[in-house]
Amino acid sequence: MISFFSRLLDLLSPRSCAVCHRRLTISERMICCTCILHLPRTHFAREPYDNEMAQKLWGLLPVEHVAALFYYHPHSDASRLIYALKYGNRPDYGWQIGRLTASEMTDEGFFEGIDVIVPMPITKSRRRERGYNQSEEFARGIAELTEIPVATDVVERLSFGISQTKLNHWERRENVENVFHLTNGESISNRHVLLVDDIMTTGSTIISCGSELLKAGNVKISILTIGYTKG
Repeated sequence: MISFFSRLLDLLSPRSCAVCHRRLTISERMICCTCILHLPRTHFAREPYDNEMAQKLWGLLPVEHVAALFYYHPHSDASRLIYALKYGNRPDYGWQIGRLTASEMTDEGFFEGIDVIVPMPITKSRRRERGYNQSEEFARGIAELTEIPVATDVVERLSFGISQTKLNHWERRENVENVFHLTNGESISNRHVLLVDDIMTTGSTIISCGSELLKAGNVKISILTIGYTKG
Protein backbone atom coordinates (compact mmCIF):
# COMPACT_ATOMS: atom_id res chain seq x y z
CA MET A 1 0.00 0.00 0.00
CA ILE A 2 1.15 3.52 -0.76
CA SER A 3 1.68 5.45 2.46
CA PHE A 4 0.18 8.82 3.28
CA PHE A 5 3.70 10.23 3.49
CA SER A 6 4.48 9.04 -0.05
CA ARG A 7 1.30 10.64 -1.36
CA LEU A 8 2.09 13.90 0.39
CA LEU A 9 5.66 13.90 -0.92
CA ASP A 10 4.39 13.27 -4.44
CA LEU A 11 1.98 16.17 -4.10
CA LEU A 12 4.64 18.57 -2.83
CA SER A 13 7.34 17.40 -5.23
CA PRO A 14 5.75 15.97 -8.39
CA ARG A 15 7.86 13.53 -10.39
CA SER A 16 7.95 13.44 -14.19
CA CYS A 17 8.49 10.65 -16.69
CA ALA A 18 12.12 10.41 -17.84
CA VAL A 19 10.96 9.89 -21.41
CA CYS A 20 7.91 12.08 -22.10
CA HIS A 21 8.14 14.32 -18.98
CA ARG A 22 4.47 13.80 -18.17
CA ARG A 23 3.73 13.80 -14.45
CA LEU A 24 3.99 10.33 -12.95
CA THR A 25 1.21 8.82 -10.92
CA ILE A 26 1.93 7.79 -7.34
CA SER A 27 2.43 4.16 -8.42
CA GLU A 28 4.74 4.88 -11.39
CA ARG A 29 8.52 5.01 -11.15
CA MET A 30 10.91 6.74 -13.51
CA ILE A 31 8.84 6.02 -16.65
CA CYS A 32 5.11 6.26 -17.14
CA CYS A 33 3.21 3.12 -18.12
CA THR A 34 2.64 4.39 -21.66
CA CYS A 35 6.35 4.98 -22.30
CA ILE A 36 7.32 1.63 -20.77
CA LEU A 37 4.91 -0.03 -23.15
CA HIS A 38 6.38 1.77 -26.16
CA LEU A 39 10.10 1.38 -25.42
CA PRO A 40 11.65 0.00 -28.66
CA ARG A 41 12.57 -3.38 -27.19
CA THR A 42 15.01 -5.63 -29.03
CA HIS A 43 13.64 -8.95 -27.69
CA PHE A 44 17.15 -10.35 -28.14
CA ALA A 45 16.77 -12.36 -24.93
CA ARG A 46 14.44 -14.69 -26.82
CA GLU A 47 17.36 -15.73 -29.05
CA PRO A 48 20.41 -14.86 -26.92
CA TYR A 49 22.84 -16.98 -28.93
CA ASP A 50 21.99 -15.71 -32.41
CA ASN A 51 20.78 -12.15 -32.84
CA GLU A 52 22.20 -9.14 -34.65
CA MET A 53 23.93 -7.90 -31.51
CA ALA A 54 25.58 -11.26 -30.84
CA GLN A 55 26.66 -11.52 -34.47
CA LYS A 56 28.78 -8.37 -34.11
CA LEU A 57 30.89 -10.25 -31.57
CA TRP A 58 31.26 -13.52 -33.47
CA GLY A 59 34.89 -14.35 -34.15
CA LEU A 60 36.03 -11.47 -31.92
CA LEU A 61 34.89 -12.54 -28.45
CA PRO A 62 33.51 -15.94 -27.39
CA VAL A 63 30.11 -15.20 -25.87
CA GLU A 64 27.17 -17.15 -24.46
CA HIS A 65 24.06 -14.95 -24.04
CA VAL A 66 23.88 -11.49 -25.64
CA ALA A 67 21.01 -9.01 -25.31
CA ALA A 68 19.98 -5.38 -24.86
CA LEU A 69 16.75 -4.03 -23.41
CA PHE A 70 15.94 -1.60 -26.22
CA TYR A 71 17.23 -0.13 -29.47
CA TYR A 72 19.16 3.08 -28.89
CA HIS A 73 18.83 5.96 -31.35
CA PRO A 74 20.53 9.26 -30.47
CA HIS A 75 18.04 12.08 -29.78
CA SER A 76 15.11 9.66 -29.62
CA ASP A 77 12.67 9.71 -26.72
CA ALA A 78 14.12 6.51 -25.25
CA SER A 79 17.66 7.91 -25.44
CA ARG A 80 16.72 10.43 -22.75
CA LEU A 81 16.87 7.61 -20.20
CA ILE A 82 20.51 6.83 -20.87
CA TYR A 83 21.45 10.50 -21.25
CA ALA A 84 19.94 11.31 -17.85
CA LEU A 85 21.62 8.28 -16.32
CA LYS A 86 25.07 9.21 -17.62
CA TYR A 87 25.00 13.01 -17.56
CA GLY A 88 21.97 14.05 -15.54
CA ASN A 89 23.07 12.85 -12.09
CA ARG A 90 20.39 10.17 -11.99
CA PRO A 91 22.08 6.97 -10.77
CA ASP A 92 18.64 5.82 -9.59
CA TYR A 93 17.66 5.45 -13.24
CA GLY A 94 20.33 2.77 -13.66
CA TRP A 95 18.99 0.80 -10.72
CA GLN A 96 15.41 1.04 -11.94
CA ILE A 97 16.33 0.12 -15.54
CA GLY A 98 18.21 -2.86 -14.13
CA ARG A 99 15.13 -4.01 -12.27
CA LEU A 100 12.97 -3.54 -15.37
CA THR A 101 15.44 -5.52 -17.48
CA ALA A 102 15.66 -8.35 -14.97
CA SER A 103 11.88 -8.57 -14.59
CA GLU A 104 11.42 -8.90 -18.34
CA MET A 105 14.33 -11.25 -19.12
CA THR A 106 14.21 -13.63 -16.17
CA ASP A 107 11.18 -15.48 -17.51
CA GLU A 108 13.00 -15.93 -20.81
CA GLY A 109 15.83 -17.72 -19.02
CA PHE A 110 18.48 -15.15 -19.91
CA PHE A 111 20.16 -15.24 -16.48
CA GLU A 112 20.28 -19.02 -16.10
CA GLY A 113 23.76 -20.30 -15.33
CA ILE A 114 25.30 -16.88 -14.71
CA ASP A 115 27.46 -16.75 -11.57
CA VAL A 116 28.48 -13.12 -11.26
CA ILE A 117 27.73 -9.70 -12.80
CA VAL A 118 30.67 -7.48 -13.78
CA PRO A 119 29.84 -3.84 -14.62
CA MET A 120 31.88 -2.14 -17.34
CA PRO A 121 34.42 -0.04 -15.41
CA ILE A 122 35.06 3.65 -15.94
CA THR A 123 38.24 5.55 -15.14
CA LYS A 124 38.83 6.98 -11.68
CA SER A 125 38.70 10.50 -13.07
CA ARG A 126 35.38 9.86 -14.78
CA ARG A 127 33.95 8.41 -11.54
CA ARG A 128 35.07 11.49 -9.60
CA GLU A 129 33.51 13.73 -12.22
CA ARG A 130 30.21 11.83 -12.41
CA GLY A 131 30.05 10.56 -8.84
CA TYR A 132 29.10 7.02 -9.82
CA ASN A 133 29.45 4.36 -12.52
CA GLN A 134 26.21 4.05 -14.47
CA SER A 135 26.92 0.40 -15.33
CA GLU A 136 27.29 -0.45 -11.64
CA GLU A 137 23.88 1.06 -10.91
CA PHE A 138 22.39 -0.96 -13.77
CA ALA A 139 24.05 -4.10 -12.39
CA ARG A 140 22.69 -3.52 -8.89
CA GLY A 141 19.15 -3.26 -10.20
CA ILE A 142 19.56 -6.59 -12.01
CA ALA A 143 21.12 -8.19 -8.93
CA GLU A 144 18.25 -7.13 -6.69
CA LEU A 145 15.79 -9.30 -8.60
CA THR A 146 18.06 -12.11 -9.80
CA GLU A 147 20.15 -12.38 -6.60
CA ILE A 148 23.29 -12.77 -8.74
CA PRO A 149 26.23 -11.07 -6.98
CA VAL A 150 27.92 -7.99 -8.46
CA ALA A 151 31.73 -7.81 -8.57
CA THR A 152 33.22 -4.34 -9.04
CA ASP A 153 36.87 -5.18 -8.34
CA VAL A 154 37.53 -7.59 -11.20
CA VAL A 155 38.80 -5.23 -13.89
CA GLU A 156 39.78 -1.57 -14.04
CA ARG A 157 39.85 0.96 -16.83
CA LEU A 158 43.25 2.64 -17.10
CA SER A 159 42.39 5.37 -19.57
CA PHE A 160 39.45 6.68 -21.52
CA GLY A 161 41.11 7.92 -24.69
CA ILE A 162 38.76 10.07 -26.72
CA SER A 163 35.01 9.78 -27.08
CA GLN A 164 33.89 6.85 -29.22
CA THR A 165 30.90 8.77 -30.57
CA LYS A 166 32.38 10.14 -33.79
CA LEU A 167 34.89 7.34 -34.50
CA ASN A 168 34.44 4.70 -37.17
CA HIS A 169 34.57 0.97 -36.46
CA TRP A 170 38.34 0.56 -36.73
CA GLU A 171 39.09 3.77 -34.85
CA ARG A 172 36.86 2.57 -32.02
CA ARG A 173 38.82 -0.70 -31.82
CA GLU A 174 42.14 1.14 -31.64
CA ASN A 175 40.81 3.67 -29.12
CA VAL A 176 40.07 0.98 -26.50
CA GLU A 177 43.04 -1.33 -27.03
CA ASN A 178 44.93 -2.05 -23.79
CA VAL A 179 42.79 0.28 -21.67
CA PHE A 180 41.53 -2.47 -19.33
CA HIS A 181 43.51 -4.36 -16.70
CA LEU A 182 42.42 -7.53 -14.88
CA THR A 183 42.82 -6.92 -11.14
CA ASN A 184 41.06 -9.87 -9.50
CA GLY A 185 40.96 -12.78 -11.90
CA GLU A 186 40.58 -15.34 -9.14
CA SER A 187 37.06 -14.14 -8.41
CA ILE A 188 35.81 -15.03 -11.90
CA SER A 189 38.01 -17.99 -12.83
CA ASN A 190 35.88 -21.02 -13.78
CA ARG A 191 32.72 -18.91 -13.65
CA HIS A 192 30.07 -17.56 -16.02
CA VAL A 193 30.33 -13.76 -16.08
CA LEU A 194 27.65 -11.32 -17.21
CA LEU A 195 29.38 -8.16 -18.44
CA VAL A 196 26.95 -5.24 -18.38
CA ASP A 197 27.23 -1.81 -20.01
CA ASP A 198 24.95 1.07 -20.98
CA ILE A 199 25.16 1.01 -24.81
CA MET A 200 26.70 -1.27 -27.43
CA THR A 201 27.35 0.10 -30.91
CA THR A 202 30.27 -1.64 -32.62
CA GLY A 203 31.12 -3.73 -29.57
CA SER A 204 34.73 -2.48 -29.44
CA THR A 205 34.69 -1.58 -25.75
CA ILE A 206 32.97 -4.83 -24.80
CA ILE A 207 35.43 -6.88 -26.86
CA SER A 208 38.40 -5.14 -25.23
CA CYS A 209 37.08 -5.59 -21.69
CA GLY A 210 35.82 -9.13 -22.33
CA SER A 211 39.19 -10.18 -23.74
CA GLU A 212 40.82 -9.03 -20.51
CA LEU A 213 38.31 -11.02 -18.44
CA LEU A 214 39.19 -14.17 -20.37
CA LYS A 215 42.71 -13.99 -18.96
CA ALA A 216 41.29 -15.18 -15.62
CA GLY A 217 41.01 -18.67 -17.10
CA ASN A 218 38.06 -20.87 -18.05
CA VAL A 219 35.65 -17.94 -18.08
CA LYS A 220 32.31 -17.89 -19.89
CA ILE A 221 31.07 -14.45 -20.88
CA SER A 222 27.57 -13.14 -21.54
CA ILE A 223 26.74 -9.55 -22.48
CA LEU A 224 23.81 -7.35 -21.44
CA THR A 225 23.35 -3.66 -22.19
CA ILE A 226 20.56 -1.14 -21.75
CA GLY A 227 20.70 0.04 -25.35
CA TYR A 228 21.88 -1.33 -28.67
CA THR A 229 22.64 0.87 -31.67
CA LYS A 230 21.98 -0.64 -35.07
CA GLY A 231 24.48 -0.31 -37.88
